[in-house]
Amino acid sequence: MVGAGIVGATAAWQLARRGVRVDLVESGETGPATAAGAGIVQPWRPAASGPWADYSDLTGALYPQLAADLAAESGQDPSYAAVGGLTVSRDVAGLRDTATALESARLSRGWTGVGEVALLAPGEATERFPVLDPAFAAVWTGGVGRVGGRQFRDAALVAAERAGAVRRPGRAELLTDGGRVRGVLVDGQALDGDVVVLAAGAWTTELCAPLGLRLGLGPMRGQIVHVELPGRETAGWPTVMTLGEEHGHHYALAFPGGRVVVGATREAGAGFDSRVTVAGQHQVLDAALALAPGLADATVLETRVGFRPVTTDGYPLLGAVPGWAGLVLATGLGANGLTYGPLTGVLAADLAVGEQPPVDLTPFRPDR
Repeated sequence: MVGAGIVGATAAWQLARRGVRVDLVESGETGPATAAGAGIVQPWRPAASGPWADYSDLTGALYPQLAADLAAESGQDPSYAAVGGLTVSRDVAGLRDTATALESARLSRGWTGVGEVALLAPGEATERFPVLDPAFAAVWTGGVGRVGGRQFRDAALVAAERAGAVRRPGRAELLTDGGRVRGVLVDGQALDGDVVVLAAGAWTTELCAPLGLRLGLGPMRGQIVHVELPGRETAGWPTVMTLGEEHGHHYALAFPGGRVVVGATREAGAGFDSRVTVAGQHQVLDAALALAPGLADATVLETRVGFRPVTTDGYPLLGAVPGWAGLVLATGLGANGLTYGPLTGVLAADLAVGEQPPVDLTPFRPDR
């Protein structure tokens, strides 16, 4: 297993709990996406069809039980909570269409986990997220979740180790024998294995280059700001996302202890430059105040920078690599890593042991 973000950690846990010997290689690169992700878990896509719809359905059904299993097996809180979500806009007609489509999809596709769907008039959303601009109307979705990426990942790593996985720090190089990947080289030590699961995020392209694989995958820098509202208890606040281009696809979500996360930039041309920039800070904070002016007196705690692994067509890379036996790729979730990462890790583990996935992964083939 190469990569210890939310995908790799979950896959390692899933394999180890089945009794599979697992070596988990952690490179320690600066800017992994998991550590900088916001944490909105909203997999329901009413307009989606085909594989994305099936993937979303399975994610929504799996997440709560997977988090409960992880808590039990790690002894740690993976920080997942169903807090509900607000999709906000000043366009009430557009929100009404969204609510209708979501409710229709919920009934037709059996989304029991989506919870209550309701249209909230301007001002009503502020009762649930008190610092929000009261001019916003909203669609309420009761089953939307929130997760701390670092906490979920750390719990998965603990659970994997408890089940027998061995964590190995260092940079990996793929070892090949003819048309087969037979293991990895880590700091001069060869680790042989039947299958290498490559979940190295935006660095996957570099690792695959010596094999002649040209992946349509690269980094997209995201700058995301954490602030604190002193004396406010925010644990039960819902997530907030904007509707459409009018508001720039920005968001806010809250964690216990007054912490609120706002974001984020989407910088496709920044490469692996991990700096916090003035322009990035300005963009995020300006959007945050337009969305939630009640944050004006909040304390800025930190800015996190992560490199989301994005593909040219928006689909992840998940599956075996034709022409290279013993290699499974699991990456490319872009800005949706904390939503779809755990399911991707579960399916990567299934593929590694030769099990048939429950959804069609053909559109996600690494060689497409």
